[in-house]
Amino acid sequence: MLKGKIAIVTGGAKGIGKSIADKLIKEGAKVVVLDIEKAKTKYSEICDVSKFDDVQKIISRVGKKFGRIDILVNNAGIYPFQNLAEMAEEEWDRVIDIDLKSVFNCTRAVLDFMKKGGKIVNITSIAGSRIGFSGLTHYCAAKSGIVGFTRAAALELAPKKINVNAIAPGLIITPGVTSGLDKKGIESTVGMVPLKRAGQPEDIADAAVFLASSGADYITGETIAVDGGWTVS
Repeated sequence: MLKGKIAIVTGGAKGIGKSIADKLIKEGAKVVVLDIEKAKTKYSEICDVSKFDDVQKIISRVGKKFGRIDILVNNAGIYPFQNLAEMAEEEWDRVIDIDLKSVFNCTRAVLDFMKKGGKIVNITSIAGSRIGFSGLTHYCAAKSGIVGFTRAAALELAPKKINVNAIAPGLIITPGVTSGLDKKGIESTVGMVPLKRAGQPEDIADAAVFLASSGADYITGETIAVDGGWTVS
Protein backbone atom coordinates (compact mmCIF):
# COMPACT_ATOMS: atom_id res chain seq x y z
CA MET A 1 0.00 0.00 0.00
CA LEU A 2 2.81 2.43 0.88
CA LYS A 3 5.80 0.78 -0.77
CA GLY A 4 8.69 3.19 -1.19
CA LYS A 5 7.03 6.07 0.68
CA ILE A 6 9.17 8.11 3.06
CA ALA A 7 7.46 8.78 6.40
CA ILE A 8 8.27 10.62 9.61
CA VAL A 9 6.51 9.72 12.85
CA THR A 10 7.00 11.86 15.95
CA GLY A 11 6.80 10.25 19.36
CA GLY A 12 7.22 6.90 17.67
CA ALA A 13 9.36 5.09 20.24
CA LYS A 14 6.40 3.64 22.15
CA GLY A 15 2.63 3.60 22.51
CA ILE A 16 0.44 4.81 19.66
CA GLY A 17 3.40 6.26 17.78
CA LYS A 18 5.26 2.95 17.78
CA SER A 19 2.21 1.13 16.47
CA ILE A 20 1.83 3.70 13.69
CA ALA A 21 5.50 3.41 12.76
CA ASP A 22 5.34 -0.40 12.78
CA LYS A 23 2.21 -0.42 10.61
CA LEU A 24 3.69 2.01 8.10
CA ILE A 25 6.80 -0.16 7.85
CA LYS A 26 4.64 -3.25 7.38
CA GLU A 27 2.88 -1.51 4.50
CA GLY A 28 6.21 -0.82 2.80
CA ALA A 29 7.16 2.70 3.91
CA LYS A 30 10.58 3.77 5.10
CA VAL A 31 9.92 5.33 8.49
CA VAL A 32 12.05 7.78 10.42
CA VAL A 33 11.03 8.09 14.06
CA LEU A 34 11.62 11.35 15.91
CA ASP A 35 11.52 10.96 19.68
CA ILE A 36 13.36 11.97 22.82
CA GLU A 37 14.09 8.25 23.21
CA LYS A 38 15.92 6.07 20.69
CA ALA A 39 13.39 4.01 18.76
CA LYS A 40 13.94 0.39 17.78
CA THR A 41 13.54 1.09 14.09
CA LYS A 42 16.06 1.19 11.24
CA TYR A 43 15.84 4.97 11.01
CA SER A 44 15.56 6.97 14.22
CA GLU A 45 16.54 10.45 15.36
CA ILE A 46 16.70 11.81 18.90
CA CYS A 47 14.69 15.01 18.73
CA ASP A 48 12.80 17.36 21.04
CA VAL A 49 9.98 18.26 18.67
CA SER A 50 9.07 21.29 20.78
CA LYS A 51 12.31 22.98 19.66
CA PHE A 52 11.85 24.72 16.30
CA ASP A 53 15.50 24.91 15.27
CA ASP A 54 16.23 21.30 16.23
CA VAL A 55 13.25 20.07 14.22
CA GLN A 56 14.23 22.09 11.15
CA LYS A 57 17.77 20.70 11.18
CA ILE A 58 16.77 17.08 11.66
CA ILE A 59 13.91 17.04 9.17
CA SER A 60 16.09 18.85 6.63
CA ARG A 61 18.71 16.14 7.08
CA VAL A 62 16.09 13.42 6.62
CA GLY A 63 14.62 15.12 3.56
CA LYS A 64 18.00 15.52 1.90
CA LYS A 65 18.95 11.92 2.68
CA PHE A 66 15.86 10.43 1.03
CA GLY A 67 15.19 13.18 -1.50
CA ARG A 68 11.65 13.80 -0.33
CA ILE A 69 9.15 13.23 2.49
CA ASP A 70 5.78 11.73 1.60
CA ILE A 71 4.12 11.28 4.99
CA LEU A 72 4.26 13.10 8.32
CA VAL A 73 2.49 11.78 11.40
CA ASN A 74 2.46 14.34 14.22
CA ASN A 75 1.92 12.05 17.19
CA ALA A 76 4.18 13.33 19.98
CA GLY A 77 2.31 14.38 23.10
CA ILE A 78 2.08 14.32 26.87
CA TYR A 79 -0.88 14.55 29.23
CA PRO A 80 0.12 15.17 32.86
CA PHE A 81 -2.93 15.61 35.07
CA GLN A 82 -2.97 18.89 37.00
CA ASN A 83 -5.79 20.98 38.43
CA LEU A 84 -6.12 24.38 36.79
CA ALA A 85 -5.96 26.23 40.11
CA GLU A 86 -2.61 24.60 40.90
CA MET A 87 -1.08 24.63 37.42
CA ALA A 88 2.20 26.50 37.03
CA GLU A 89 2.95 28.50 33.91
CA GLU A 90 5.79 26.12 33.13
CA GLU A 91 3.43 23.13 33.22
CA TRP A 92 1.03 24.84 30.82
CA ASP A 93 3.83 25.85 28.45
CA ARG A 94 5.38 22.38 28.40
CA VAL A 95 2.16 20.70 27.27
CA ILE A 96 1.38 23.39 24.69
CA ASP A 97 4.93 23.23 23.32
CA ILE A 98 5.08 19.45 23.01
CA ASP A 99 1.48 18.76 22.00
CA LEU A 100 0.66 21.76 19.79
CA LYS A 101 3.76 23.74 18.87
CA SER A 102 5.44 20.54 17.70
CA VAL A 103 2.72 20.11 15.07
CA PHE A 104 3.62 23.50 13.61
CA ASN A 105 7.35 22.82 13.92
CA CYS A 106 7.25 19.53 12.05
CA THR A 107 4.67 20.54 9.46
CA ARG A 108 6.61 23.69 8.66
CA ALA A 109 9.80 21.67 8.23
CA VAL A 110 8.43 18.99 5.88
CA LEU A 111 6.89 21.39 3.38
CA ASP A 112 10.18 21.91 1.56
CA PHE A 113 10.29 18.17 0.91
CA MET A 114 6.67 17.63 -0.18
CA LYS A 115 7.04 19.36 -3.55
CA LYS A 116 4.95 16.70 -5.30
CA GLY A 117 2.35 16.39 -2.56
CA GLY A 118 2.05 14.37 0.60
CA LYS A 119 -0.04 13.31 3.55
CA ILE A 120 0.03 14.87 7.02
CA VAL A 121 -1.77 13.08 9.83
CA ASN A 122 -2.13 14.85 13.18
CA ILE A 123 -2.98 12.89 16.31
CA THR A 124 -5.35 14.97 18.40
CA SER A 125 -7.81 13.51 20.95
CA ILE A 126 -11.49 13.46 21.80
CA ALA A 127 -10.27 15.45 24.83
CA GLY A 128 -10.74 19.08 23.91
CA SER A 129 -11.85 18.44 20.34
CA ARG A 130 -15.10 16.69 21.36
CA ILE A 131 -15.39 16.68 25.17
CA GLY A 132 -13.66 18.20 28.18
CA PHE A 133 -11.68 16.45 30.90
CA SER A 134 -11.09 17.80 34.38
CA GLY A 135 -7.40 18.14 35.20
CA LEU A 136 -6.41 18.40 31.54
CA THR A 137 -7.12 22.01 30.58
CA HIS A 138 -3.67 22.39 29.01
CA TYR A 139 -4.01 19.12 27.08
CA CYS A 140 -7.55 19.91 25.92
CA ALA A 141 -6.45 23.35 24.74
CA ALA A 142 -3.56 21.86 22.78
CA LYS A 143 -5.64 19.12 21.20
CA SER A 144 -8.39 21.56 20.22
CA GLY A 145 -5.70 23.69 18.66
CA ILE A 146 -4.59 20.76 16.51
CA VAL A 147 -8.09 20.47 15.06
CA GLY A 148 -8.09 24.13 14.06
CA PHE A 149 -4.57 23.84 12.67
CA THR A 150 -5.60 20.79 10.65
CA ARG A 151 -8.52 22.59 9.01
CA ALA A 152 -6.56 25.72 8.17
CA ALA A 153 -3.50 23.84 6.94
CA ALA A 154 -5.70 21.61 4.77
CA LEU A 155 -7.05 24.68 2.96
CA GLU A 156 -3.67 26.31 2.58
CA LEU A 157 -1.85 23.20 1.39
CA ALA A 158 -4.53 21.73 -0.89
CA PRO A 159 -3.14 23.52 -3.98
CA LYS A 160 0.17 21.76 -3.27
CA LYS A 161 -1.59 18.37 -3.21
CA ILE A 162 -0.86 17.94 0.48
CA ASN A 163 -3.72 16.38 2.45
CA VAL A 164 -3.95 17.26 6.14
CA ASN A 165 -6.19 15.25 8.45
CA ALA A 166 -6.40 14.37 12.12
CA ILE A 167 -7.32 11.40 14.26
CA ALA A 168 -9.01 11.83 17.65
CA PRO A 169 -8.41 8.73 19.76
CA GLY A 170 -10.67 7.83 22.64
CA LEU A 171 -9.60 5.47 25.42
CA ILE A 172 -6.52 3.70 24.04
CA ILE A 173 -4.54 1.33 26.22
CA THR A 174 -1.00 2.70 26.25
CA PRO A 175 1.69 2.91 28.97
CA GLY A 176 0.68 6.53 29.55
CA VAL A 177 -2.98 5.66 30.09
CA THR A 178 -2.32 2.71 32.38
CA SER A 179 0.00 4.82 34.50
CA GLY A 180 -2.74 7.41 34.99
CA LEU A 181 -5.81 5.16 35.30
CA ASP A 182 -6.15 2.09 37.48
CA LYS A 183 -8.12 -0.99 36.42
CA LYS A 184 -11.31 0.35 37.98
CA GLY A 185 -10.95 3.66 36.17
CA ILE A 186 -10.44 1.93 32.84
CA GLU A 187 -13.46 -0.32 33.40
CA SER A 188 -15.58 2.71 34.32
CA THR A 189 -14.52 4.50 31.15
CA VAL A 190 -15.17 1.45 28.99
CA GLY A 191 -18.72 1.54 30.36
CA MET A 192 -19.26 4.80 28.44
CA VAL A 193 -18.06 3.31 25.15
CA PRO A 194 -20.84 1.81 22.97
CA LEU A 195 -18.52 -0.88 21.58
CA LYS A 196 -17.77 -1.88 25.19
CA ARG A 197 -14.02 -2.18 24.88
CA ALA A 198 -10.98 0.00 25.17
CA GLY A 199 -9.07 0.76 22.01
CA GLN A 200 -5.61 -0.52 21.23
CA PRO A 201 -2.75 1.42 19.60
CA GLU A 202 -3.28 -0.70 16.49
CA ASP A 203 -6.75 0.83 16.08
CA ILE A 204 -5.15 4.25 15.67
CA ALA A 205 -2.38 2.87 13.47
CA ASP A 206 -4.94 1.42 11.05
CA ALA A 207 -6.63 4.82 10.73
CA ALA A 208 -3.30 6.60 10.29
CA VAL A 209 -2.17 4.25 7.54
CA PHE A 210 -5.48 4.76 5.73
CA LEU A 211 -5.14 8.55 5.88
CA ALA A 212 -1.55 8.25 4.64
CA SER A 213 -2.59 6.09 1.68
CA SER A 214 -4.01 6.83 -1.76
CA GLY A 215 -7.37 5.65 -0.42
CA ALA A 216 -7.64 9.00 1.37
CA ASP A 217 -6.69 11.16 -1.61
CA TYR A 218 -10.07 12.94 -1.56
CA ILE A 219 -10.14 13.50 2.21
CA THR A 220 -8.62 16.60 3.76
CA GLY A 221 -9.31 18.86 6.74
CA GLU A 222 -11.14 16.11 8.60
CA THR A 223 -10.83 14.88 12.18
CA ILE A 224 -11.82 11.24 12.55
CA ALA A 225 -12.79 10.03 16.03
CA VAL A 226 -11.51 6.52 16.72
CA ASP A 227 -13.24 6.07 20.06
CA GLY A 228 -15.63 3.13 19.86
CA GLY A 229 -18.56 5.53 19.56
CA TRP A 230 -17.85 7.26 22.89
CA THR A 231 -18.50 10.79 21.63
CA VAL A 232 -21.73 9.96 19.80
CA SER A 233 -23.34 8.18 22.75
